[in-house]
Amino acid sequence: MISKGSYIGAVEIGTSKVSVLIGEIHGNRQLNIVGLGECSACGVTKGNIVDFKAASNCAHAAILAAEQRAGVKVEAVYLAQSGGHLQGTLHPGSVTVSSADNLVGYDDIERVKAVAKVKEVPRDRTIIHHIRRPFSLDGRMVSDPEHLEGNTLEVSYWTVHGNAAHVADSIHIINGFALRVEDLILSSLASAAIVTTEEDRANGVIVVDIGRGTTDWAVYQHGHCYMTGVLPVGGDHITNDISIGLRLTAAQAENVKLRYGRATQQVAARSEKVWLNGDFAIGDKMLPRHAIDLIVTARIEEIFQIVKRTAGDLVGPENLKTGVVVTGGTSRLPQIDEVAARVFNLPARIGELPEWVNADVRDPGYATVLGLLYYGLHGRQEKARQARSSRNWIRTLSRYLVPA
Repeated sequence: MISKGSYIGAVEIGTSKVSVLIGEIHGNRQLNIVGLGECSACGVTKGNIVDFKAASNCAHAAILAAEQRAGVKVEAVYLAQSGGHLQGTLHPGSVTVSSADNLVGYDDIERVKAVAKVKEVPRDRTIIHHIRRPFSLDGRMVSDPEHLEGNTLEVSYWTVHGNAAHVADSIHIINGFALRVEDLILSSLASAAIVTTEEDRANGVIVVDIGRGTTDWAVYQHGHCYMTGVLPVGGDHITNDISIGLRLTAAQAENVKLRYGRATQQVAARSEKVWLNGDFAIGDKMLPRHAIDLIVTARIEEIFQIVKRTAGDLVGPENLKTGVVVTGGTSRLPQIDEVAARVFNLPARIGELPEWVNADVRDPGYATVLGLLYYGLHGRQEKARQARSSRNWIRTLSRYLVPA
Protein backbone atom coordinates (compact mmCIF):
# COMPACT_ATOMS: atom_id res chain seq x y z
CA MET A 1 0.00 0.00 0.00
CA ILE A 2 1.46 3.36 -1.00
CA SER A 3 1.28 5.95 1.73
CA LYS A 4 -1.22 8.75 1.53
CA GLY A 5 0.24 11.94 0.11
CA SER A 6 2.87 10.24 -2.08
CA TYR A 7 1.25 11.66 -5.24
CA ILE A 8 1.07 15.24 -6.47
CA GLY A 9 -0.95 16.70 -9.30
CA ALA A 10 -0.29 19.60 -11.68
CA VAL A 11 -2.85 21.41 -13.84
CA GLU A 12 -2.33 23.97 -16.59
CA ILE A 13 -5.48 25.46 -18.09
CA GLY A 14 -4.02 26.86 -21.29
CA THR A 15 -5.43 28.49 -24.38
CA SER A 16 -4.86 25.45 -26.62
CA LYS A 17 -5.25 22.61 -24.13
CA VAL A 18 -5.66 21.63 -20.51
CA SER A 19 -2.72 19.50 -19.36
CA VAL A 20 -2.74 17.43 -16.18
CA LEU A 21 0.17 15.42 -14.79
CA ILE A 22 0.28 13.18 -11.73
CA GLY A 23 3.66 12.46 -10.18
CA GLU A 24 4.60 9.78 -7.69
CA ILE A 25 7.12 10.85 -5.06
CA HIS A 26 9.68 8.39 -3.73
CA GLY A 27 11.31 9.34 -0.45
CA ASN A 28 10.61 13.07 -0.95
CA ARG A 29 13.46 13.14 -3.49
CA GLN A 30 12.53 11.36 -6.72
CA LEU A 31 9.54 11.96 -8.93
CA ASN A 32 8.02 9.62 -11.49
CA ILE A 33 5.27 10.78 -13.84
CA VAL A 34 2.51 8.18 -13.65
CA GLY A 35 -0.50 9.96 -15.14
CA LEU A 36 -1.16 12.30 -18.07
CA GLY A 37 -4.48 13.76 -19.10
CA GLU A 38 -5.21 16.27 -21.84
CA CYS A 39 -8.20 17.98 -23.37
CA SER A 40 -8.42 20.57 -26.12
CA ALA A 41 -9.23 23.79 -24.31
CA CYS A 42 -12.65 25.37 -24.56
CA GLY A 43 -13.72 28.60 -22.96
CA VAL A 44 -10.20 29.98 -22.57
CA THR A 45 -8.85 32.98 -24.46
CA LYS A 46 -5.34 34.41 -23.97
CA GLY A 47 -5.04 32.52 -20.70
CA ASN A 48 -8.32 33.90 -19.31
CA ILE A 49 -11.44 31.82 -18.66
CA VAL A 50 -14.30 33.27 -20.69
CA ASP A 51 -16.74 30.32 -20.51
CA PHE A 52 -16.66 28.74 -17.06
CA LYS A 53 -18.78 25.70 -17.89
CA ALA A 54 -16.86 24.80 -21.04
CA ALA A 55 -13.50 25.28 -19.33
CA SER A 56 -14.66 23.21 -16.34
CA ASN A 57 -15.83 20.31 -18.47
CA CYS A 58 -12.51 20.23 -20.29
CA ALA A 59 -10.41 20.49 -17.12
CA HIS A 60 -12.42 17.81 -15.34
CA ALA A 61 -12.07 15.46 -18.32
CA ALA A 62 -8.29 15.95 -18.32
CA ILE A 63 -8.04 15.37 -14.54
CA LEU A 64 -10.15 12.22 -14.78
CA ALA A 65 -8.02 10.89 -17.65
CA ALA A 66 -4.81 11.51 -15.66
CA GLU A 67 -6.21 9.77 -12.57
CA GLN A 68 -7.42 6.79 -14.59
CA ARG A 69 -4.05 6.43 -16.28
CA ALA A 70 -2.23 6.69 -12.93
CA GLY A 71 -4.68 4.38 -11.17
CA VAL A 72 -4.90 6.79 -8.23
CA LYS A 73 -6.83 9.84 -7.13
CA VAL A 74 -5.10 13.00 -6.01
CA GLU A 75 -6.45 15.26 -3.30
CA ALA A 76 -4.71 18.49 -4.29
CA VAL A 77 -2.96 20.01 -7.30
CA TYR A 78 -0.56 22.79 -8.17
CA LEU A 79 -2.26 25.19 -10.58
CA ALA A 80 -0.54 27.37 -13.19
CA GLN A 81 -1.43 31.04 -13.50
CA SER A 82 -1.09 33.05 -16.70
CA GLY A 83 -3.07 35.64 -18.64
CA GLY A 84 -2.87 39.30 -19.51
CA HIS A 85 -4.55 40.26 -16.23
CA LEU A 86 -1.35 39.46 -14.30
CA GLN A 87 0.87 42.41 -13.38
CA GLY A 88 4.05 42.81 -11.39
CA THR A 89 5.42 45.68 -9.30
CA LEU A 90 8.67 46.12 -7.41
CA HIS A 91 8.28 46.69 -3.66
CA PRO A 92 11.47 47.66 -1.77
CA GLY A 93 11.91 47.57 1.98
CA SER A 94 14.60 48.95 4.30
CA VAL A 95 15.23 48.75 8.07
CA THR A 96 17.97 49.76 10.49
CA VAL A 97 19.70 46.84 12.20
CA SER A 98 18.38 46.82 15.75
CA SER A 99 21.17 45.23 17.81
CA ALA A 100 23.75 47.35 19.64
CA ASP A 101 26.62 45.45 18.00
CA ASN A 102 25.07 45.89 14.53
CA LEU A 103 24.88 42.14 13.91
CA VAL A 104 21.88 41.25 11.77
CA GLY A 105 19.46 38.98 13.61
CA TYR A 106 16.54 36.82 12.55
CA ASP A 107 14.08 39.50 13.69
CA ASP A 108 15.76 42.11 11.47
CA ILE A 109 15.39 39.81 8.46
CA GLU A 110 11.73 39.12 9.15
CA ARG A 111 11.11 42.84 9.76
CA VAL A 112 12.59 43.99 6.43
CA LYS A 113 10.70 41.27 4.57
CA ALA A 114 7.45 42.39 6.19
CA VAL A 115 8.14 46.04 5.29
CA ALA A 116 8.77 45.12 1.64
CA LYS A 117 5.60 43.04 1.42
CA VAL A 118 3.25 45.41 3.23
CA LYS A 119 2.26 47.31 0.08
CA GLU A 120 -1.43 46.86 -0.73
CA VAL A 121 -2.99 46.14 -4.11
CA PRO A 122 -6.39 47.38 -5.33
CA ARG A 123 -9.41 45.56 -3.89
CA ASP A 124 -10.20 43.81 -7.16
CA ARG A 125 -6.68 42.35 -7.31
CA THR A 126 -5.15 39.41 -5.46
CA ILE A 127 -1.49 38.67 -4.85
CA ILE A 128 -0.16 35.52 -6.56
CA HIS A 129 3.53 35.67 -5.61
CA HIS A 130 5.96 37.72 -3.56
CA ILE A 131 9.23 36.95 -5.38
CA ARG A 132 12.22 37.99 -3.28
CA ARG A 133 15.38 39.48 -4.71
CA PRO A 134 18.73 39.16 -2.84
CA PHE A 135 19.28 41.06 0.42
CA SER A 136 21.47 44.15 0.54
CA LEU A 137 23.45 45.08 3.65
CA ASP A 138 24.92 48.59 3.56
CA GLY A 139 24.77 48.43 -0.22
CA ARG A 140 26.46 45.05 -0.70
CA MET A 141 24.52 42.04 -1.92
CA VAL A 142 24.32 39.11 0.50
CA SER A 143 22.48 35.82 0.21
CA ASP A 144 21.96 35.38 3.96
CA PRO A 145 22.54 38.47 6.14
CA GLU A 146 22.03 36.78 9.52
CA HIS A 147 25.01 37.30 11.89
CA LEU A 148 26.67 39.74 9.46
CA GLU A 149 27.57 43.23 10.65
CA GLY A 150 25.93 46.29 9.13
CA ASN A 151 23.63 49.25 9.66
CA THR A 152 20.98 49.15 6.92
CA LEU A 153 19.31 45.99 5.67
CA GLU A 154 17.32 46.15 2.44
CA VAL A 155 15.34 43.74 0.30
CA SER A 156 12.93 44.03 -2.62
CA TYR A 157 10.06 41.84 -3.78
CA TRP A 158 8.71 41.52 -7.30
CA THR A 159 5.04 41.20 -6.34
CA VAL A 160 2.76 39.62 -8.94
CA HIS A 161 -0.96 40.22 -8.63
CA GLY A 162 -3.93 39.32 -10.78
CA ASN A 163 -7.58 40.04 -11.28
CA ALA A 164 -9.26 38.43 -8.29
CA ALA A 165 -12.23 37.19 -10.32
CA HIS A 166 -10.02 35.52 -12.96
CA VAL A 167 -7.92 33.80 -10.30
CA ALA A 168 -11.03 32.69 -8.41
CA ASP A 169 -12.50 31.18 -11.61
CA SER A 170 -9.51 28.89 -12.10
CA ILE A 171 -9.59 27.81 -8.45
CA HIS A 172 -13.33 27.12 -8.61
CA ILE A 173 -12.80 24.86 -11.62
CA ILE A 174 -10.42 22.69 -9.55
CA ASN A 175 -12.64 22.79 -6.45
CA GLY A 176 -15.56 21.69 -8.62
CA PHE A 177 -13.81 18.35 -9.13
CA ALA A 178 -13.55 17.86 -5.35
CA LEU A 179 -9.88 18.87 -5.39
CA ARG A 180 -8.12 21.61 -3.51
CA VAL A 181 -5.46 23.91 -4.93
CA GLU A 182 -2.23 23.32 -3.02
CA ASP A 183 -0.60 26.40 -4.50
CA LEU A 184 -0.80 28.84 -7.40
CA ILE A 185 2.38 29.04 -9.48
CA LEU A 186 3.15 31.52 -12.23
CA SER A 187 3.53 29.77 -15.57
CA SER A 188 6.76 31.67 -16.20
CA LEU A 189 8.31 30.42 -12.94
CA ALA A 190 7.19 26.86 -13.59
CA SER A 191 8.64 26.80 -17.10
CA ALA A 192 11.90 28.39 -15.99
CA ALA A 193 12.33 25.87 -13.18
CA ILE A 194 12.24 22.93 -15.60
CA VAL A 195 14.27 24.26 -18.59
CA THR A 196 17.10 26.00 -16.70
CA THR A 197 19.65 24.87 -14.15
CA GLU A 198 20.75 26.51 -10.92
CA GLU A 199 23.92 27.54 -12.74
CA ASP A 200 21.86 29.17 -15.52
CA ARG A 201 19.89 31.18 -12.99
CA ALA A 202 23.00 32.13 -11.02
CA ASN A 203 24.72 33.42 -14.18
CA GLY A 204 21.60 35.27 -15.34
CA VAL A 205 19.01 34.11 -17.86
CA ILE A 206 15.74 35.20 -19.40
CA VAL A 207 13.22 32.44 -20.13
CA VAL A 208 10.57 33.13 -22.78
CA ASP A 209 7.67 30.65 -22.93
CA ILE A 210 5.60 31.26 -26.07
CA GLY A 211 2.32 29.39 -25.86
CA ARG A 212 -0.73 29.55 -28.04
CA GLY A 213 -2.44 32.53 -26.42
CA THR A 214 0.22 34.11 -24.21
CA THR A 215 3.96 34.61 -23.84
CA ASP A 216 5.20 34.20 -20.26
CA TRP A 217 8.71 35.32 -19.37
CA ALA A 218 11.00 35.60 -16.37
CA VAL A 219 14.40 37.18 -15.76
CA TYR A 220 16.86 35.59 -13.31
CA GLN A 221 19.99 37.09 -11.81
CA HIS A 222 22.21 35.81 -9.00
CA GLY A 223 19.95 32.76 -8.69
CA HIS A 224 16.84 34.86 -7.99
CA CYS A 225 13.90 35.79 -10.17
CA TYR A 226 14.06 39.56 -10.64
CA MET A 227 11.08 40.17 -12.91
CA THR A 228 8.27 38.36 -14.69
CA GLY A 229 5.67 39.28 -17.26
CA VAL A 230 2.86 38.01 -19.44
CA LEU A 231 2.24 39.18 -22.99
CA PRO A 232 -1.24 38.31 -24.33
CA VAL A 233 0.24 37.30 -27.67
CA GLY A 234 1.29 33.83 -28.79
CA GLY A 235 1.12 31.21 -31.51
CA ASP A 236 -2.53 31.95 -32.28
CA HIS A 237 -1.54 35.42 -33.42
CA ILE A 238 0.88 33.97 -35.93
CA THR A 239 -1.95 31.80 -37.26
CA ASN A 240 -4.20 34.85 -37.49
CA ASP A 241 -1.52 36.84 -39.31
CA ILE A 242 -1.14 34.05 -41.88
CA SER A 243 -4.92 33.83 -42.26
CA ILE A 244 -5.22 37.54 -43.00
CA GLY A 245 -2.05 37.87 -45.07
CA LEU A 246 -2.72 34.88 -47.33
CA ARG A 247 -6.54 34.98 -47.20
CA LEU A 248 -6.96 31.55 -45.63
CA THR A 249 -9.34 30.14 -43.07
CA ALA A 250 -8.05 29.79 -39.51
CA ALA A 251 -7.75 26.01 -39.92
CA GLN A 252 -5.84 26.38 -43.19
CA ALA A 253 -3.54 29.00 -41.66
CA GLU A 254 -2.76 26.78 -38.66
CA ASN A 255 -1.92 23.92 -41.02
CA VAL A 256 0.38 26.19 -43.06
CA LYS A 257 2.12 27.38 -39.88
CA LEU A 258 2.73 23.84 -38.65
CA ARG A 259 3.91 22.53 -42.03
CA TYR A 260 5.93 25.44 -43.38
CA GLY A 261 6.38 27.98 -40.59
CA ARG A 262 9.89 29.05 -39.61
CA ALA A 263 11.10 32.05 -37.67
CA THR A 264 13.64 33.42 -40.16
CA GLN A 265 13.45 34.51 -43.76
CA GLN A 266 15.39 32.39 -46.23
CA VAL A 267 16.87 33.96 -49.35
CA ALA A 268 16.35 30.73 -51.27
CA ALA A 269 12.62 30.87 -50.53
CA ARG A 270 11.95 34.04 -52.54
CA SER A 271 10.81 32.09 -55.58
CA GLU A 272 9.70 28.90 -53.79
CA LYS A 273 6.06 27.85 -53.82
CA VAL A 274 4.31 25.38 -51.51
CA TRP A 275 0.94 23.68 -51.78
CA LEU A 276 -1.80 24.61 -49.34
CA ASN A 277 -3.01 21.02 -48.93
CA GLY A 278 -0.88 19.01 -51.33
CA ASP A 279 -3.79 16.80 -52.39
CA PHE A 280 -4.43 18.70 -55.66
CA ALA A 281 -8.15 18.66 -54.87
CA ILE A 282 -10.55 21.53 -55.50
CA GLY A 283 -9.46 24.49 -53.41
CA ASP A 284 -5.82 23.43 -53.19
CA LYS A 285 -3.47 26.17 -54.33
CA MET A 286 0.16 27.24 -54.28
CA LEU A 287 1.46 29.77 -51.74
CA PRO A 288 4.66 31.85 -51.81
CA ARG A 289 7.04 30.42 -49.19
CA HIS A 290 8.71 33.81 -48.79
CA ALA A 291 5.39 35.39 -47.74
CA ILE A 292 4.92 32.76 -45.04
CA ASP A 293 8.46 33.39 -43.74
CA LEU A 294 7.88 37.14 -43.76
CA ILE A 295 4.64 36.91 -41.73
CA VAL A 296 5.98 34.47 -39.13
CA THR A 297 9.28 36.31 -38.69
CA ALA A 298 7.58 39.67 -38.16
CA ARG A 299 5.38 38.36 -35.34
CA ILE A 300 8.16 36.42 -33.60
CA GLU A 301 10.48 39.42 -33.71
CA GLU A 302 7.72 41.62 -32.31
CA ILE A 303 7.16 39.25 -29.35
CA PHE A 304 10.85 39.24 -28.47
CA GLN A 305 11.14 43.00 -28.92
CA ILE A 306 8.24 43.67 -26.53
CA VAL A 307 9.69 41.33 -23.89
CA LYS A 308 13.11 42.96 -24.24
CA ARG A 309 11.67 46.46 -23.97
CA THR A 310 9.56 45.56 -20.92
CA ALA A 311 12.48 43.90 -19.09
CA GLY A 312 14.50 47.07 -19.71
CA ASP A 313 17.89 47.42 -18.02
CA LEU A 314 17.79 43.84 -16.74
CA VAL A 315 18.58 42.64 -20.27
CA GLY A 316 22.26 42.84 -21.14
CA PRO A 317 25.34 40.63 -21.55
CA GLU A 318 26.69 41.68 -18.15
CA ASN A 319 23.47 40.61 -16.40
CA LEU A 320 22.40 37.58 -18.46
CA LYS A 321 25.52 35.54 -19.11
CA THR A 322 23.47 32.40 -19.84
CA GLY A 323 21.40 34.37 -22.35
CA VAL A 324 17.91 33.47 -23.58
CA VAL A 325 16.08 30.17 -23.22
CA VAL A 326 12.99 29.78 -25.42
CA THR A 327 10.31 27.21 -24.61
CA GLY A 328 6.57 26.62 -25.05
CA GLY A 329 4.72 25.10 -27.98
CA THR A 330 5.71 27.88 -30.39
CA SER A 331 9.40 27.22 -29.72
CA ARG A 332 9.06 24.31 -32.19
CA LEU A 333 9.32 26.85 -35.02
CA PRO A 334 12.66 26.27 -36.77
CA GLN A 335 15.32 28.95 -36.15
CA ILE A 336 13.34 30.70 -33.42
CA ASP A 337 16.44 30.66 -31.21
CA GLU A 338 18.32 32.53 -33.93
CA VAL A 339 15.72 35.30 -33.84
CA ALA A 340 15.93 35.47 -30.03
CA ALA A 341 19.74 35.76 -30.19
CA ARG A 342 19.52 38.57 -32.74
CA VAL A 343 16.82 40.58 -30.93
CA PHE A 344 18.28 40.27 -27.42
CA ASN A 345 21.90 40.34 -28.64
CA LEU A 346 22.56 37.40 -26.32
CA PRO A 347 23.27 33.68 -26.68
CA ALA A 348 20.01 31.77 -27.14
CA ARG A 349 18.89 28.16 -27.06
CA ILE A 350 15.74 26.07 -27.04
CA GLY A 351 14.94 24.85 -23.54
CA GLU A 352 15.70 21.19 -22.96
CA LEU A 353 13.69 19.08 -20.54
CA PRO A 354 15.50 16.97 -17.90
CA GLU A 355 16.41 13.39 -18.73
CA TRP A 356 14.00 12.00 -16.15
CA VAL A 357 10.99 13.33 -18.08
CA ASN A 358 8.95 10.57 -19.77
CA ALA A 359 9.11 10.28 -23.54
CA ASP A 360 5.39 11.03 -23.98
CA VAL A 361 5.78 14.47 -22.35
CA ARG A 362 9.21 15.37 -23.72
CA ASP A 363 7.83 18.33 -25.61
CA PRO A 364 8.26 22.08 -24.93
CA GLY A 365 4.48 22.43 -24.75
CA TYR A 366 4.62 20.58 -21.42
CA ALA A 367 7.27 22.81 -19.83
CA THR A 368 4.83 24.64 -17.57
CA VAL A 369 2.96 21.63 -16.20
CA LEU A 370 6.27 19.78 -15.66
CA GLY A 371 7.53 22.80 -13.78
CA LEU A 372 4.49 22.64 -11.53
CA LEU A 373 5.50 19.10 -10.51
CA TYR A 374 9.00 20.42 -9.84
CA TYR A 375 7.56 23.04 -7.49
CA GLY A 376 5.40 20.42 -5.84
CA LEU A 377 8.35 18.13 -5.20
CA HIS A 378 10.59 20.88 -3.85
CA GLY A 379 7.75 22.28 -1.77
CA ARG A 380 7.44 18.91 -0.05
CA GLN A 381 11.18 18.73 0.44
CA GLU A 382 11.13 22.13 2.12
CA LYS A 383 8.25 21.11 4.39
CA ALA A 384 10.11 17.93 5.31
CA ARG A 385 13.26 19.93 6.07
CA GLN A 386 11.30 22.32 8.29
CA ALA A 387 9.65 19.40 10.05
CA ARG A 388 13.02 17.77 10.71
CA SER A 389 14.39 21.07 11.98
CA SER A 390 11.39 21.41 14.29
CA ARG A 391 11.80 17.86 15.61
CA ASN A 392 15.51 18.46 16.26
CA TRP A 393 14.67 21.65 18.13
CA ILE A 394 12.10 19.80 20.23
CA ARG A 395 14.57 17.04 21.06
CA THR A 396 17.18 19.62 22.05
CA LEU A 397 14.71 21.50 24.21
CA SER A 398 13.48 18.32 25.91
CA ARG A 399 16.88 17.82 27.53
CA TYR A 400 16.25 20.91 29.63
CA LEU A 401 12.68 20.06 30.62
CA VAL A 402 12.01 18.58 34.04
CA PRO A 403 9.22 15.97 34.03
CA ALA A 404 6.17 17.07 35.95
